[in-house]
Amino acid sequence: MGNSYAGQLKSARFEEALHNSIEASLRCSSVVPRPIFSQLYLDPDQHPFSSAGFSGNCIGCGERGFRYFTEFSNHINLKLTTQPKKQKHLKYYLVKCRSRQSSASCHSVKPNSSVSSTVTPENGTTNGYKSGFTQTDAANGNSSHGGKSSASSSTPARPGNYSLSPRPSYAAGDQATMFTSGPPKKRHRGWYPGSPVPQPGLVVPVPAVRPLSRTEPLLSAPVPQTPLTGILQPRPIPAGETVIVPENLLSNSGVRPVILIGYGTLPYFYGNVGDIVVSPLLVNCYKNPQLENKDLEQLGLTGSQLLSVENMILLTIQYLVRLGPDQIPLREDFEQIMLKAMQEFTLRERALQIGAQCAPVSPGQLPWLARLIASVSQDLVHVIVTQNSLAEGISETLRTLSEMRHYQRLPDYVVAICASKIRGNEFCVVVLGQHQSRALAESMLTTSEFLKEISYELITGKVSFLASHFKTTSLGDDLDKLLEKMQQRRGDSVVTPFNGDLNECVSPQEAAAMIPTQSLDLDNETFQIYQPQLTVARKLLSQVCAIADSGSQSLDLGHFSKVDFIIIVPRSEVLVQQTLQRVRQSGVLVDLGLEENGTAHQRAEKYVVRLDNEIQTKFEVFMRRVKQNPYTLFVLVHDNSHVELTSVISGSLSHGEPSHGLADRVINCREVLEAFNLLVLQVSSFPYTLQTQQSRISSSNEVHWIQLDTLEDVGCEEKLYFGLNEYSKSLQWGITSPLLRCDETFEKMVTTLLERYPRLHSMVVRCYLLIQQYSEALMALTTMASLRDHSTPETLSIMDDLISSPGKNRSGRGHMLIIRVPSVQLAMLAKERLQEVRDKLGLQYRFEIILGNPASELNVATHFVARLKTWRGNEPEEWIPRTYQDLEGLPCIVILTGKDPLGETFPRSLKYCDLRLIDSSYLTRTALEQEVGLACCYVSKEVIRGPTVALDLSGKEQERAAVSENDSDELLIDLERPQSNSSAVTGTSGSIMENGVSSSSTADKSQKQSLTPSFQSPATSVGLDEGVSAGIAGAGEALKQECDSLGPQMASSTTSKPSSSSSGPRTLPWPGQPIRGCKGLHAALPPIVILSKAAYSLLGSQKGGKLPSSSSLLPHADVAWVSSLRPLLHKDMSSEEQSLYYRQWTSARQHHADYSNQPDLASGTRTFHPRRLLLTGPPQVGKTGSYLQFLRILFRMLIRLLEVDVYDEEEINADHSESSEVSQSEGEPWPDIESFSKMPFDVSVHDPKYSLMSLVYTEKLAGVKQEVIKQSKVEEPRKRETVSMMLTKYAAYNTFHHCEQCHQYMDFTSASQMSDSTLHAFTFSSSMLGEEVQLYFIIPKSKESHFVFSKQGKHLESMRLPLVSDKNLNAVKSPIFTPSSGRHEHGLLNLFHAMEGISHLHLLVVKEYEMPLYRKYWPNHIMLVLPGMFNNAGVGAARFLIKELSYHNLELERNRLEELGVKRQCVWPFIVVMDDSCVLWNIHSIQEQTSQPMEAGISSKNVSLKSVLQHIEATPKIVHYALLGIQKWSSKLTSQNLKAPFSRCHVHDFILLNIDLTQNVQYDFNRYFCEDVDFNLRTNSSGLLICRFNNFSLMKKHIQVGGQRDFIIKPKIMVSESLAPILPLQYICAPDSEHTLLAAPAQFLLEKFLQHASYKLFPKAIRNFKSPVLAIDCYLNIGPEVAICYISSRPHSNNVNCEGVFFSGLLLYLCDSFVGADLLKKFKFLKGATLCVICQDRSSLRQTIVRLELEDEWQFRLRDEFQTANSSDDKPLYFLTGRHV
Repeated sequence: MGNSYAGQLKSARFEEALHNSIEASLRCSSVVPRPIFSQLYLDPDQHPFSSAGFSGNCIGCGERGFRYFTEFSNHINLKLTTQPKKQKHLKYYLVKCRSRQSSASCHSVKPNSSVSSTVTPENGTTNGYKSGFTQTDAANGNSSHGGKSSASSSTPARPGNYSLSPRPSYAAGDQATMFTSGPPKKRHRGWYPGSPVPQPGLVVPVPAVRPLSRTEPLLSAPVPQTPLTGILQPRPIPAGETVIVPENLLSNSGVRPVILIGYGTLPYFYGNVGDIVVSPLLVNCYKNPQLENKDLEQLGLTGSQLLSVENMILLTIQYLVRLGPDQIPLREDFEQIMLKAMQEFTLRERALQIGAQCAPVSPGQLPWLARLIASVSQDLVHVIVTQNSLAEGISETLRTLSEMRHYQRLPDYVVAICASKIRGNEFCVVVLGQHQSRALAESMLTTSEFLKEISYELITGKVSFLASHFKTTSLGDDLDKLLEKMQQRRGDSVVTPFNGDLNECVSPQEAAAMIPTQSLDLDNETFQIYQPQLTVARKLLSQVCAIADSGSQSLDLGHFSKVDFIIIVPRSEVLVQQTLQRVRQSGVLVDLGLEENGTAHQRAEKYVVRLDNEIQTKFEVFMRRVKQNPYTLFVLVHDNSHVELTSVISGSLSHGEPSHGLADRVINCREVLEAFNLLVLQVSSFPYTLQTQQSRISSSNEVHWIQLDTLEDVGCEEKLYFGLNEYSKSLQWGITSPLLRCDETFEKMVTTLLERYPRLHSMVVRCYLLIQQYSEALMALTTMASLRDHSTPETLSIMDDLISSPGKNRSGRGHMLIIRVPSVQLAMLAKERLQEVRDKLGLQYRFEIILGNPASELNVATHFVARLKTWRGNEPEEWIPRTYQDLEGLPCIVILTGKDPLGETFPRSLKYCDLRLIDSSYLTRTALEQEVGLACCYVSKEVIRGPTVALDLSGKEQERAAVSENDSDELLIDLERPQSNSSAVTGTSGSIMENGVSSSSTADKSQKQSLTPSFQSPATSVGLDEGVSAGIAGAGEALKQECDSLGPQMASSTTSKPSSSSSGPRTLPWPGQPIRGCKGLHAALPPIVILSKAAYSLLGSQKGGKLPSSSSLLPHADVAWVSSLRPLLHKDMSSEEQSLYYRQWTSARQHHADYSNQPDLASGTRTFHPRRLLLTGPPQVGKTGSYLQFLRILFRMLIRLLEVDVYDEEEINADHSESSEVSQSEGEPWPDIESFSKMPFDVSVHDPKYSLMSLVYTEKLAGVKQEVIKQSKVEEPRKRETVSMMLTKYAAYNTFHHCEQCHQYMDFTSASQMSDSTLHAFTFSSSMLGEEVQLYFIIPKSKESHFVFSKQGKHLESMRLPLVSDKNLNAVKSPIFTPSSGRHEHGLLNLFHAMEGISHLHLLVVKEYEMPLYRKYWPNHIMLVLPGMFNNAGVGAARFLIKELSYHNLELERNRLEELGVKRQCVWPFIVVMDDSCVLWNIHSIQEQTSQPMEAGISSKNVSLKSVLQHIEATPKIVHYALLGIQKWSSKLTSQNLKAPFSRCHVHDFILLNIDLTQNVQYDFNRYFCEDVDFNLRTNSSGLLICRFNNFSLMKKHIQVGGQRDFIIKPKIMVSESLAPILPLQYICAPDSEHTLLAAPAQFLLEKFLQHASYKLFPKAIRNFKSPVLAIDCYLNIGPEVAICYISSRPHSNNVNCEGVFFSGLLLYLCDSFVGADLLKKFKFLKGATLCVICQDRSSLRQTIVRLELEDEWQFRLRDEFQTANSSDDKPLYFLTGRHV
């Protein structure tokens, strides 16, 4: 049985099938078993008992009325071995059905038959070929195989569009099926037995095909499951619903009609169905799209406003009339027309809601309206109207077509309308135009399919007619004989390789030995990263940081200390080598510490992998590395990620397509998705296929190339990117030789040939013609001038330039021409033919011909390799070119093949890009744009400036420019200019006027060298482009003039008439001529691109906006539009906007790798892979360099995350001269209280942060020379020294740190949100504040164990304290308080690692207004919230309240524990108060050195905060110390600093405070600055011990935000915005004056004023340390040039010895009752010493002066009273100054 479904089955299997069928029929339960045969092949509606004789119709093709079985068996190719007996044959039938759903697809239509038999060959193969029957459901994307298109098994499937080639399926009917004409039988066409490819003619067999009626889906779409063959269900065919396709339709008419499904029921086709094509191209436009209301609103539509069938028909006709002879209908184009029509109707409807309704077109009006619209089409659109069915109209059309003769003119389109009374109007379009029908049919195939089709045509010899046509030249000579003759005439010699004319010949040995001059201007091999690449790399990095900060826990950057990577590229040997070169040149392997310097070069190959069959093993190795190195962040770069993005599932069905599903298998495998230390970076110039509704990349993780700068922003050394948009725009430069052009002459030749060979794919015809064109151009330019007229000017010009440019000089450099031939077989043919012609013409040393096949390496002849090596200079002996860039300067033709260009970079010597083979098969945006992407490159900005300059020049200026340029001695080559402006030379063949080509062979000698058909440069319409060069050369750059012998008007694609002003001399530089002025830049123009007409119309710029542009096409063949109604994609949308557009309006087809990533139906949420990024940028813009730079800065950042800037400053006021009086033994771990208490207190401040502070007076200071103190400009905040340190496992961290160990400590789980913390008020009375203070605690549930609550109301009673005697190694005893302000993110409040994870009590002390922020970032921390009155207070208030609260709590805990029998003094009295910038702690020890008495070294080790605290807490008799601290780290720490392990001196930043001993010593809660120095001095004067452990040191991080930041001081009432900054001396004013009042706390203004006003207040004290200022009970900073003598007024206090000291001033600050007149009388003052008394208000100021009897010794004036510049509500401070008398 050889019908088109099952192929021919072997007889054994056939017997088995029959046997099964018989059994099934016998078991049939019906009363009268019906012969099985008729169940399938006869009409079900015929009465079951009417089979008296044989009468049947074939459901396969629709033929009716078979009376004899023999006739029928012949019809279905069933070979009969015996003469059948009557009726016997009716018992059997055979059906092939789908194995997965046999019950559904092989239902017998007879209601009572229960079983039907099936036969399925293994694997669904028939004769070794999987017959991929797929049906296309155009309506709704439902997919089914075989014969079913609707769910109910009883409805027969009517559409039967089956595509034969194993191809990806298409949802929503974007692509459709084509039919193959098979062997020349009259019956339904089958295939040749065992044929592995579709039959000729590109189309596939169709059973009687009919789309369903209106209510059902129009077509059903295919699935990528196992390909199956199917049989259609029987169905009655009403008369008049069938179309017989006439025999030999294609042969007779030369046209294969394409029927565009319209609206309604298409009839069945039978007969010669291989000669027609049914296309669902526009079918979706006629269906009501299911859009949500918000989408409709966005489109300006209302749900009701859908078009009537009549309107759809009229719009379709109007569209076809508008199309014109060259264009083919485009779905995207028509959809916009439909949308506009609907919007129009919506507007009209809204306008008419008030008035009467607008009348719709009535069915009666339709026929004459339709004819009226078609009447203006000059007979290109016909309308046929029938009454009964569409079949009538289609039959009529096909009949007319088959009877027409070739010379008769056909309409391009016939619109068949059926105006049926019963069913309403239906219609379809029959496309008869030769160009249109072929283009539509070919555009229905995917790239893979048409490449298979071409390959099949070549293999089966279908092209032989065409090939024989091209065996003769255009003049009719036998090409091969002619070439032989030329070779004989030339003998052994060859054309000189370079530096000589085409007529000069040398021997091959001489040619091979010729050495060119070395070229100095080659791009040196250094790898440069340009500014845009840096910017994009930073954008990538910040996106990675955003992922880490997103809180989704998907990336923890703090976890990694290293970066590793792999780059996956498509299957292209050159691309692998190119990427390897970039990796090697960038040095990234060494920079990331992955490889050693010496071995990195050969080890690089491990990091670049191509997607081929070996990838699985290489990738497994990589994934093992990922698993084994959890602390390395791996980056998987998937370059050119839009190529072959098919799913693994579809890959298994792809019949040997090698790369199917490989990317999916690698990129989307589970290990990649789950690896927490792996980032996936997909890189693409055409990312549209990654931007669908099913995309796996979040749109926020897309990084787009930056918008390129305008000319003005670009510096001299910058080049500008010249991409697709620039090519389109260049057409508006108004120049005679555009960069983007269409070869009209070639297109005309193609059209003629296509009419002659209707059965061949047009690319085959185009390719053969192109080979002939180039071959004849070569011959014309060398030996046969008579062939000139038969080459298109475009081809001739290109070849002339290619072969003459090496001849011009000693360097021998030339241009590259790319000819793009997607089919590998055609490309090999082209290379063979062109090489043969070249060699026979003796040009084999002149230029190279290279096959650019992605599957293989470059193959370049040895003499050309030698030439390249000479140009490059110092290459090793074994060097060979591996990338196209290595071919820089080589005159060559690269025949670039392969399905897609894969992102290879071409050299700057690329001058021509021939894309004439890329035509209407490339109707998706990616396919089309990536072809032109080959030519995109960087050019110097003069090129883009040039044309604009040229356009502004008037004729006179042009002449002047030309003269000045000629006179210029800077020209490299002096060329004679032809006098005439109309043509460079006069030819003999008279061809100039015919097609604008001059014959350079007859040009006279003087002009020989000027005859390069130079780059078709931008020129004015005047025809010359001196204007351009004037723009460039005028700037003093040396340019090379080149003359052009081509009349480029032919190429302008606007007219085919030759223009008289063929270009004359032109002066445009090409690579290889350096231009002075800009460093090493070349003012090279971008390559010229020659397009086919179809591509040109889509890519050329649309001035009138009438033509569609490539950007509106379907973005990629693997995606489908979601709806036919959608807004237009504008070309000027940014790439971000385009991404969002595609994400909304496209979806992945079933074979796409993202298809499985469907959004959650219930919630509509999309699932994105959190660690996946997409980098998109135009082709050749520099994305590789950018992502290599990204790897580098990612590594740097990880190192930076592990580093911290810490202060590194030497101690100030250090005095090592005198050893301390009490000796200490060096190795002691703790101080001995007896000896320590005998040490004197060192009142000098040593902390370097106080270097600009007043010195504290000591007796030693009196002897210091006063010049020692450096004067510094106080106004400028000095920059403090920092150094970068690696963080260790013991560091304190901010919120940016995340890791597994501490994330419970840091974050709350989503289940337990902030509500788990509770707020508790805590009230105590403070004698200092004189009122009750209410603080709030925020206590997370997990921390409640640290507190005591009342039994009943959960009232907070106290915070638990340990006992002095507790010995727990897993805890520290002291609660840790950290005051923090303005640093909710940056404060180092994560002490988990510093405390080694042990239990500790840590309280953040925050201001009320900042509490919500801190709570958000630190939800697991206990907060102590200061009362609102302290919102503006300084750090003194926080410390004061911490201490007060802690003392109050100590008393409460003592009371509580006393009841439990614990003695009061046994409760632990210490707290830790530490800054929020303490980051690391160290322990130091002195290394013993026995040799010379050199400085002993210090060994330092990083230790945890836990070990430091536990060590200090273990100090013997610790309760006798008031304050304990450690020293500040500095890289200058010497053994001298450590000589004494303990010092009795100031401690800062990190202290253990004994709140019991210091009960009566308070922090000054008013203070903003120096509150710790003030407190230390007060503590010491009370006789308490302060101990600093010198063998520990603290590192403090330099944090740039928050903390002790100054207030920005502004006037209270802003008069104007732009005020000059307010100086410190303006912070005070006379009381009641008209001074500007400031919005800042009074205390802050006072302290800032005092720091800057010492020379006004205490002039006698300046640099006079013998006579300090006396300050009683306070330490205030009054400037670094003044010393302060601190004296406590308390009885029995320890004070410095002031005997014999004459003070230069007296400072009394808010003094209390301990300060009396008697105390002051003990001190002596210099004559003219000054006094400053500061009080809270004016009355207390007067009372103090009276009480202290100051007027006895000090003289006051009225004008010496001042106040801080506050308003009275802000409670200013008052002070009075006076002089000592």
